[in-house]
Amino acid sequence: MIREIVKNDLDGLLRLYRQLHDNSMPEKTAELLEIWDDMIQDKNHHVIVAEEKEGIVSSCVCIIIPNLTHNQRPYAFIENVITNEKFRKRGLATQCLNFAKEIAIKENCYKIMLLTGSKKESTLDFYRKAGYNCKDKTAFIQWI
Repeated sequence: MIREIVKNDLDGLLRLYRQLHDNSMPEKTAELLEIWDDMIQDKNHHVIVAEEKEGIVSSCVCIIIPNLTHNQRPYAFIENVITNEKFRKRGLATQCLNFAKEIAIKENCYKIMLLTGSKKESTLDFYRKAGYNCKDKTAFIQWI
């Protein structure tokens, strides 16, 4: 099932995120819980998950960003695309991205952007097949 996350899903999401850049399981501090509450309450912050009987197995984040250009139409930004290693090659991440696209369309976004740090051709092909291209824009990142 593909759906937006609910507050009680935090543990499942954090377990999945352990496979994202080899993150360790964070401690549930007051700061982490405050961030989680802010995310859940933010109407422009959408955490999309694929849930199987084993729990949350795939996810992406879709942020809707208000905008003063393009006739004041917002744009969407996708981040933290991840699927549990045991559930890959089943189309779950694609379904999450499609759900995010539906949100962006509903919010009248004029574009969706996503960045990947992967140089693996299989990952780049995955994003191309999902409808993204790497020709229209050039991304620059400054790490802080």
